[in-house]
Amino acid sequence: MTGELQGSHDPHGPVFAVLAALSGMEREYIREKTLDGQESARRRGKAIGGARVSDPTMLAMALHMRDAEKLSLRDIAPRLVITTGKKKGQHPSPATVLRMLRDHDERVAASAESADVAP
Repeated sequence: MTGELQGSHDPHGPVFAVLAALSGMEREYIREKTLDGQESARRRGKAIGGARVSDPTMLAMALHMRDAEKLSLRDIAPRLVITTGKKKGQHPSPATVLRMLRDHDERVAASAESADVAP
C-alpha cells in the first residue's frame, strides 16, 4: 500500500475539520467587530471611507459628457481631473464617475418623487 490514508482511516480528517470550524468562527467574530466599530464611528460623526474627489463642477462636466456627448464612463473618466486633495491632478476611476452620476440620478429621482407627492 502506498500513498496517504483517506476516508475514515485518515487520522488528520477530524483535526482539519475542527481547525476549519474555528477559522470560520474567528472570521465571523472579526467581521462582527469590524461592523460594530464602523457603526460606532458613524454615531460619533466620523466619516467612513476615502476622501471625496468629486465636486459640483466635475459632476456638471460628467453629466454633460454623458447626456450631450453620449460618452461611456470609461471615456468620461480620463477627461475629468480631480482638483482638490491628495489626488489633485489625477483622473477619477470609472467606478468613481459611476457612483457620482448614480448618486446624482438618485437625488433627482427622489426630489421628483417628493414633488409629485406634495399637494
